[in-house]
Amino acid sequence: MQHDAVATLPTLSLRQPLRAIGALLRSPRWVVGFATGLAGWGLYIGALALAPISLVQGVSAGGIGLLALIVQRRRGVRLGAREAAAVTLSMSGLVLLAASLAGGIVTGRATTTADVLLWLAASIAAVLVLTGPVSRTLAGGAGLGLAAGTLYAAGDIATKAAVAGDVVLIAAVLASHGAAFAALQLAFQRGGALVTAGLNTLATNALPIVAGLALFHERVPGGASGHETDKVTPKSPSNVRILAKGTNPDEGGAEMVHFETDRGAVFSVGSITWVSSLFPDEHVSRITRNVLERFTA
Repeated sequence: MQHDAVATLPTLSLRQPLRAIGALLRSPRWVVGFATGLAGWGLYIGALALAPISLVQGVSAGGIGLLALIVQRRRGVRLGAREAAAVTLSMSGLVLLAASLAGGIVTGRATTTADVLLWLAASIAAVLVLTGPVSRTLAGGAGLGLAAGTLYAAGDIATKAAVAGDVVLIAAVLASHGAAFAALQLAFQRGGALVTAGLNTLATNALPIVAGLALFHERVPGGASGHETDKVTPKSPSNVRILAKGTNPDEGGAEMVHFETDRGAVFSVGSITWVSSLFPDEHVSRITRNVLERFTA
């Protein structure tokens, strides 16, 4: 709704902010869309106070598929081959993510203000690249759409830290969302809804999921031994040694193994969720470091 309204307005400019805001507020469709977005943001903040950010973003990422459906049904616009493929890949990733979160997310621990500020600084650097040299190689509005998503994501990450008690970051929340809002309105005037809002939604949801693991130390269910696990079988090398075994129910735990070969050695953790536990689990980090140091010595 906001895209349709902004696309019909005179060209908006950051050099005339009051004039741009006035034009937006005089558009009833834009006001309704903006009010709906604010209501959604309020619900989102409530969700962040109750659940890990990885889980919240995983659920809200479904907006990409909904956006594609609206573009086709409401406007009668058929998606091109590349657009359809992009939406399919995004939604496939969402289905896999939903499956991986079926058992819930293990809540991590609070991050530090310094870590969040470092993420914000990296986000600003990414925005400068997306709106500068990269934007000229992308479809109209795509660079600004990704930049808006990057800024919204930074604001959401700061929001998660703020609702956890770090009120110092409230200013960062407002600044990030304000800049994201401006970038998205400019993107709407330069590209289609699926390109601009779609890429914005993708970045807005994907980046906080990464931050959930890296900054807030959230883990998928089962910790380092989960989802897809491997075990020793009769066909395994005769000299294989089981170093550790996961305690998952029904003998589903992964088996960590090591064995020598003619040309070196093999070490396997036997679990697809080992990597997601590198940040939150000090033991996993230490084991990984020990193995890398041993194999590179």
